[in-house]
Amino acid sequence: EALATVRLPQFGARKPAQLSGGQRQRVALARALVNRPRVLLLDEPTVGVDPQSRNAILESIAELGRQGMAILYTTHYMEEAERLCTRIGIIDGGEIRAEGTRKGLVALIGQREQVRLTLTGDVVAAARAAGHVRGVASAAAKGDEVEVLTADAGRVLPRLLDAVEAAG
Repeated sequence: EALATVRLPQFGARKPAQLSGGQRQRVALARALVNRPRVLLLDEPTVGVDPQSRNAILESIAELGRQGMAILYTTHYMEEAERLCTRIGIIDGGEIRAEGTRKGLVALIGQREQVRLTLTGDVVAAARAAGHVRGVASAAAKGDEVEVLTADAGRVLPRLLDAVEAAG
């Protein structure tokens, strides 16, 4: 039953050494389900797995949540948190810096997209020029890149590229 939950019902007779890394991670999730816990604690279960296994893991976890299981899920991947979690806590330096629903967190800090431009030439001047583009929340030079935060990358990008090119 647990192997079926992680979409590996045919692998019950195989030894872990015969499985890929992603399959082993899915079996580890199945092992955690054997005793039918009421609360499932998962620490970055998709790190280092192939895309097929990652999707199977995420689908399995989402199904467990729909069935009413409480899940505490840690990840560095915001798209996973958005896909799986009803509440999100952001931890920095060992402290919870923000907590709430996705919608509440977006309202608190605003939804922004990050654009990174890798450049040759005067990156500091390019960042300064990018910071003056309408719609850019912030721009910073970091090594050979300019990091830009904006609420609408699709609209800002053409103006951003023009400004950076003009800066040299």
